[in-house]
Amino acid sequence: MAFRLSNNLVGILNLITFILSIPILGAGIWLSREGVTECERFLDMPVIVIGVFLMMVSLAGLIGACCRVTWLLWLYLVVMFLLIVLGIVFTIFAFAVTNKGAGEVLSGRGYKEYRLGDYSDWLQKRVTNQKNWNKIKSCLADSKVCTDFHDKYLNASLPEFYQAHLSAIQSGCCKPSDDCKFAYVGPTNWTRGDGSPANPDCNLWDNNPNTLCFNCQSCKAGFIDNLKSSWKKVAVVNIVFLIFLIVVYSVGCCAFRNNRRDNAYRQGWKP
Repeated sequence: MAFRLSNNLVGILNLITFILSIPILGAGIWLSREGVTECERFLDMPVIVIGVFLMMVSLAGLIGACCRVTWLLWLYLVVMFLLIVLGIVFTIFAFAVTNKGAGEVLSGRGYKEYRLGDYSDWLQKRVTNQKNWNKIKSCLADSKVCTDFHDKYLNASLPEFYQAHLSAIQSGCCKPSDDCKFAYVGPTNWTRGDGSPANPDCNLWDNNPNTLCFNCQSCKAGFIDNLKSSWKKVAVVNIVFLIFLIVVYSVGCCAFRNNRRDNAYRQGWKP
């Protein structure tokens, strides 16, 4: 009964995982063939790798548990153990690198502004790498975040605009910093003053919809702040996933023990 319960449960769980890996792999292949933007092409290989990995691991667990292939089940358990360790390390790392930094609250403004130096060094290095940032900018452009921002606040007066609750990316990438003291014409259209602002981002601002403040430090900071929120959510989900992995690993250990016991019994029973 114990053999049936543990081995069959491992088999069912890995059959479900195998089925789920098929659309993931298909999505990666589709992106590699049909992706037309840098952002889409950036995602295809990681998706394919995840799909193939899930497929191979689930097959190992399925065959090892249901066909009593002990060495394959042992390999499956080793991979599962490494996944659990990596999951724990990633969760700790995600909380560590996202613990530092937050938007700056401005008096009389509904939005916050963001400074790159407020965030962890590791995250700063990721976005200050020009190759990485070019890919991120492509994704931001594809998402039309500033186009939607422009359309939403097109008819807003300056007082109404100042009270708007903007996302970190909208505040950092789609408008100039408040300390630039530019004159408001529209949400993505500003007139420079006569002074020389101390903030270097002010010189990088351009009313061109394809430029705006995408090269600014504030845009990189806004992206990090948005990423920080996403990573914290992923870390919480990862904790739930880790619990699931530990349960599956424990059941897999029972199945492995049952396989060894069954093999020993059959060898000892030989006439």
